[in-house]
Amino acid sequence: MGFAHPEYLISADELAGKLGNDNLRLFDVSFYLKPNPKGGMIPTSGQAVYDKEHIPGAAFLNQYAQLTDKNSPVGFTRLPDDELIQAFADAGISEDSDVVFYSTSMTMWSTRAWWLLNYCGHKKAAILDGGLKAWKAAGLELSTEPASYAAAEWSSSALREHFADKEDVVAAIDNVGICTVNALSPEVYAGTGDHHYGRRGHIPNSINVFYDTLLENEKFRAPAEIKQSLSEAGLLDDRPVIAYCGGGISATIDAFACLMSGKTNVAVYDGSMGEWVRDASLPLVEGSKP
Repeated sequence: MGFAHPEYLISADELAGKLGNDNLRLFDVSFYLKPNPKGGMIPTSGQAVYDKEHIPGAAFLNQYAQLTDKNSPVGFTRLPDDELIQAFADAGISEDSDVVFYSTSMTMWSTRAWWLLNYCGHKKAAILDGGLKAWKAAGLELSTEPASYAAAEWSSSALREHFADKEDVVAAIDNVGICTVNALSPEVYAGTGDHHYGRRGHIPNSINVFYDTLLENEKFRAPAEIKQSLSEAGLLDDRPVIAYCGGGISATIDAFACLMSGKTNVAVYDGSMGEWVRDASLPLVEGSKP
């Protein structure tokens, strides 16, 4: 069987058929990550890559500059709700827009933008499966002509329960009725890898589903494979799921896959390890076991 929500993904050929539609809002939302010697990663905007080549008609949406709360000490923390909705409207997205996000780097940037927009109550957004790499592999046209959209308006909003905060995660540690999942690599999860966020390990009782195991060449794996992986980890049972990572980006891969597979009660811990490690009173455990 396929995904419960296959409409959350769009192929390169399907997107090519939509180019030129007045209601289409197409965005390159790419960032690139470079290792930070002090721990974590340093994000760099994909604007320069967009300027060199992009899908015709696509605008560039800078997720840090346009969608992030600069008052937060944790990078990529989402804007307050009203400001987030206004930011999407300023980018040209209305409640009825047909929105597609794509990345020239990693799929997580597309799912992060999608997750934020879906959180705002939008119902017509998708990500380009495989990003620009898939578009180019299909032999489709590229452009260097910059594009933008006129600002739009939202008449209402119905926020979805897509985000968890630190207090929610603390409460979930000893609650067997909630499944907390770490989307980072097994090495980072265990605390054995070189990459860390200032303190090593993972949140107690959280399981590990490395986001990259749900992808192949930055495309989502077949529905049966993804649902098997999620089911074996317990992510598709009746329990609410809280996904986290380093900064609330790669966790959206796990969360997005859950939603596509029919799960409804899924949240992303927006602060993730970037926030958690700053509070020395909050526990972390090392090793491969929850």
